[in-house]
Amino acid sequence: MSADPDLTITTLAERPELRDAMWTMEDTWPVFVQHDAVGWSFMGRIAADFPEYVLVATDEAGDVVVKGVSVPFAQHVEGRGGVLPDRGWDRVVQWAFSDLRHGVQADTVSAVEITVVPRMLGRGLSGRMLAAMRENARSRGFGEVVAPVRPSAKHQESAALMSEYAYRKRASDGLPEDPWLRVHVRAGGVIDKVAPASMTVSGSLDEWRRWTGLPFDTAGPVEVPGALVPVHCAPERDNAVYVEPNVWVRHAL
Repeated sequence: MSADPDLTITTLAERPELRDAMWTMEDTWPVFVQHDAVGWSFMGRIAADFPEYVLVATDEAGDVVVKGVSVPFAQHVEGRGGVLPDRGWDRVVQWAFSDLRHGVQADTVSAVEITVVPRMLGRGLSGRMLAAMRENARSRGFGEVVAPVRPSAKHQESAALMSEYAYRKRASDGLPEDPWLRVHVRAGGVIDKVAPASMTVSGSLDEWRRWTGLPFDTAGPVEVPGALVPVHCAPERDNAVYVEPNVWVRHAL
C-alpha cells in the first residue's frame, strides 16, 4: 500500500449506506472514553440529524478508513457571546442539539471526532480529514471551524497541567510540541484556550475495573493508560471520576 493512499471523502448525507461501516470501523479510543454520558447520549444521533457534517473516507477497496464528525452550532448568540465553553466537547455537542431543537441559526461548525483506522495511522490522514472538514464547512457558508482538541501525546504526561502542556512549542519551528495540536496549527488553526472539563466519565469502581483492568482500590489519583489526566478514585464512595481537559482551537475559513 502506498504511503499516500488514494481516498474518497464524502459526507454521510451523500453516502448513507456507509453509516454502519463508519460506526463499526476499528479505532484506538480507550474504552472508558466511550462512557462519557454526553457522547453516549448524542453520538449516534449526529449521523441521523447532521449527516451533511459527517465525513467518511474510503480507500481503494471501498472500506471506511477515516471518519470526521462535526456539528453546527450558534456561537455568537446571547448567553454564549462568542466564548468557547469550558466544558468543551460535552457542551458544544449539547449546544448543537439544543440549537437544532429550538431552531437557532448556527454560525459555526465544531469538530467532534476525527478517527483513523489503526493500520493507517501515521500517514497524515487525520490532517487530510481536517482539511476536508474545513472545506465542507466553508462550502456551507460558515466562516469558522472550532475544535476541542484531545492532544494525542498528552496521555504520556498525565500529571502535566494542560494549561502548560498546550502551549509548549518546538524550538526548531515554533509549532506545538504535541503532534495533533501541531496538525491543527499547520492547517491554520490558532489555540484559543483550555477547556478544563471537556469530557466527564464517572462510574462505580467495578465499572472502572472492567474498563481498564486496574484494581481501583486506593483513594486518590489513578494513572490510567490513555487518560490525559489521572482518574480520581474514591473507594469509600465506590466511585471514580475522570474529568478530561481539551484544547480549543479556532480555524478561520
